[in-house]
Order: sequence, then structure tokens, then C-alpha cells
Amino acid sequence: MTLTKSFNETVKAKLQGNAKFRRAMLREAVGAMIAGDVETGKSLLRKYVNGTVGFLKLGEELGRSPKTLMRMLSLTGNPQAKGLFEIVAYLQIGKESANRYAASSDSSG
Repeated sequence: MTLTKSFNETVKAKLQGNAKFRRAMLREAVGAMIAGDVETGKSLLRKYVNGTVGFLKLGEELGRSPKTLMRMLSLTGNPQAKGLFEIVAYLQIGKESANRYAASSDSSG
């Protein structure tokens, strides 16, 4: 009997090797959340982070604990919109733009 890769390993390999797949998966995650399917959106974001930057690096870049970020995107996590937007901004456009988003949302509200 041959062993097969787990689904998460397959997704991770595809994310690391295919920019078009990365964009589509991130778009799908955001679209799911906007459509009200927050659980699916969080699950996709968690897989995306695991397959790309990783929670340690994401935590360093956003100035948050990796465990906090993992909890936010867990099935039972209840993240605030601000936290989700900071994650998505970083994943889409990088640290500098995510920091600008965080600074503008802090000063406006």
C-alpha cells in the first residue's frame, strides 16, 4: 500500500510553487468572509499562512504573538475585523502597506 500526501501538504506545496494558486486562494478566503462564511475564510487563511509565510514570520511582521494569530484563525477563534484586515493586507501587499493600514485605522477610530 502506498502512502499519499495529506491534503494540507499538497496545498502547502501548491502554494509555495504557484503564484496564481496563491492569489486565487487568498481571494477565495477573503470572498468567503465577505459573503458571511467566516469559518471557511478563516480556514483558508490559516492554510494560506501555513503554506506561505508561516505564523512565526507573520507574528514578527505584525507585532503580534504567533499563538494569537493561530487562535484568531482557528475554528473557535473570533477575530476582530481589524485583525483580519491587518493579516490580509500583509499577505496581499507586504509589511509596509499593512503597517500603513494599521496606523490609519488606529488614528481614525
